[in-house]
Amino acid sequence: MSQSSQLAGAPVICVVGARPNYMKVAPIIRACAALRPALPTLLLHTGQHYDPLMKDRLFEDLELPDPDVNLGVGSGTHAVQTAEVMRRFEPVLDQYGARAVLVVGDVNSTLACALVAVKRGVPVAHVEAGLRSYDRAMPEEINRVLTDQIADLLYTTERDAAANLQREGIAPERVVFVGNVMIDSLRASLAKATPPAQTLAAAGLDATAIAAGYGVVTLHRPSNVDRRETLAPILDALRAIAARLPLVVALHPRTRASIDRHGMNEALAAPGFLVLPPQGYLEMLGLMANARLVLTDSGGMQEETTALGVPCLTLRENTERPITIEQGTNTLVGVAPEAIVAAAATVLDGGGKAGRIPEYWDGRAAERIAAHLAHWLEKHQGESPR
Repeated sequence: MSQSSQLAGAPVICVVGARPNYMKVAPIIRACAALRPALPTLLLHTGQHYDPLMKDRLFEDLELPDPDVNLGVGSGTHAVQTAEVMRRFEPVLDQYGARAVLVVGDVNSTLACALVAVKRGVPVAHVEAGLRSYDRAMPEEINRVLTDQIADLLYTTERDAAANLQREGIAPERVVFVGNVMIDSLRASLAKATPPAQTLAAAGLDATAIAAGYGVVTLHRPSNVDRRETLAPILDALRAIAARLPLVVALHPRTRASIDRHGMNEALAAPGFLVLPPQGYLEMLGLMANARLVLTDSGGMQEETTALGVPCLTLRENTERPITIEQGTNTLVGVAPEAIVAAAATVLDGGGKAGRIPEYWDGRAAERIAAHLAHWLEKHQGESPR
């Protein structure tokens, strides 16, 4: 059998490693299956997130099939985790082959699998390419920049991303504006979202506490939660807001561990806090969709709140998703307590952003990716990707 024939029967390996990846890959796998002829895919889970509540529930909520391969990498330093993904991923290419490797977002698994693929001469497609915070202290920024440099196809969520890539010397013919696959999952799942009262009741909390409105809080970035001197003032600000509006706090495992480590558990007992363990996708979607405001350091939630029309306060000094500020409902407030409290007061006093839905955030981004990728692979079958 010729190399070209072997490649024609090989799958596109779709890589997931952490929570945001699942929402991006699920619609792409469905769109590839819907093509005629279908574009075969293989779902590979690196195990970068290994807590069942951070993985299994998301697969179920998003109607993702069980992974064809689970590398079971687990946690570790950035270097250890990246290296271990690379070490375990290479035999998968030997076993299954690949017409292409499709990676999403900016986690360690994204860069690790892209590096292995490109060194083996396998085309790499990067979904959510070209986003930049211009903060090299963020590990995710390094992953984004390096993955974009080595990818053959760069699928962008917004038109301004092309300018970022052009400044970095990336050829325009490698860049394709397709829209936001995260919003594909949101639109497909919104009707199935779990009502907030049901989520609270399932956790043994008083659902009547949110009858008159509530806010949602998520925090997980190391720069916000790992050090007591940063986390404590943020919690002080949230307590001040909770005195006016109940806050549903979906507590990330990293944040919970930091609070335990620093002996700050009393902070979670403040009046107005309703603390939940990590939630499934449908529970979080229901909470966000019905909230008066969201306070977060999550990149994906900046996009989801813009799509939902819910005011979002981002507790960071920068964002790689400026379109959510320029066109959407997001406000970048930093981490100073007084700024957080003041921004929340503005929203609660009726001054939150109305925003609008950005171009191509229409629920069809995955269809555009699948159609383009299938055509590109057919055109370049048997060629070296470089």
